[in-house]
Amino acid sequence: MPKTLKWFAVLTTMGMLFILLGGALVTKTDSGMGCGKSWPLCHGEIIPSDITPELIIELAHRVVSAVVGFMVLILSFWSWKKIGHIRETKFLSFLSFFFLLLQGMIGAAAVKWGQSDFVLALHFGISLISFSAVFLLTLLIFEVDKKFEAEKVVIDKRMTFHIIGILVYTYFVVYTGALVRHLKASLVCIDWPMCVNGKFTLPSNLYEWAQMGHRIFAGLAFLWITYAAYIAVKHYKHQKVVYWGWITSFILVLLQVLAGALIILTRLNLYIALAHALFISCLFGVLTYLFLLASRSKKNAQDLQEPIKKDLLDEITANQPKINI
Repeated sequence: MPKTLKWFAVLTTMGMLFILLGGALVTKTDSGMGCGKSWPLCHGEIIPSDITPELIIELAHRVVSAVVGFMVLILSFWSWKKIGHIRETKFLSFLSFFFLLLQGMIGAAAVKWGQSDFVLALHFGISLISFSAVFLLTLLIFEVDKKFEAEKVVIDKRMTFHIIGILVYTYFVVYTGALVRHLKASLVCIDWPMCVNGKFTLPSNLYEWAQMGHRIFAGLAFLWITYAAYIAVKHYKHQKVVYWGWITSFILVLLQVLAGALIILTRLNLYIALAHALFISCLFGVLTYLFLLASRSKKNAQDLQEPIKKDLLDEITANQPKINI
């Protein structure tokens, strides 16, 4: 596999992370209208005359998104040409660019016509799908040179259930977190883990429901991932990719929970908030790779059984008595 393709794939994956973090920065600094209602220009100008911090953040996010968008398009065609024989390549190539384009269209629509907070909350999740597709393409490129053992992974039905369930549930948790940001409800509950004064009380308005609901959903995600990691430690030590995939997932979800708590305790420290977005992005990427491995598992199990069946058939044939006529 050409080194240039590997380096380009890694850079494109990092670029997608910058898009995710840039989108989170735009939301957290309330810079979505930094360029006014003009798109793709700022206030209808190529070079804006009135420079503000919000304008710089929004314009930088647009520029990075455009550059990385071209990189994703190039990576999609390049991967299609070099590793198109791998079954997941073509689908991931399409997925990565389509969802990045969709993310850009939603962002443009939000600037031009405005959107409800519930629709805008989808923005981060759509970008996350595109990032995951690029991340998986990068891993497929490295798989070709057998940099890690991923070809013969066999995952049982119980673990497959946890992988699919946790992936879907985590995506839902991501949406609730994005909704909290867009509703500007991050500090509506000033304590953690309870809302106010460390006492359990039912939320009294939409903003408290959004905040406390997200905390509960995130806590359940932590417990579920912890349990899946326990199963991996107990039963999958011989399959290093699955084993380390769940260990990494546990570390990331732990960091995610700690960052979420620190966001409240530090009263919305920007760097911690961006780390919060980074951890969930990386976690979702790892979970999608585990899902990819699970989707291959049935075929891998069949491939492993074929030699056993052949040897058994040969042994039976060899032991049959010869009949002379």
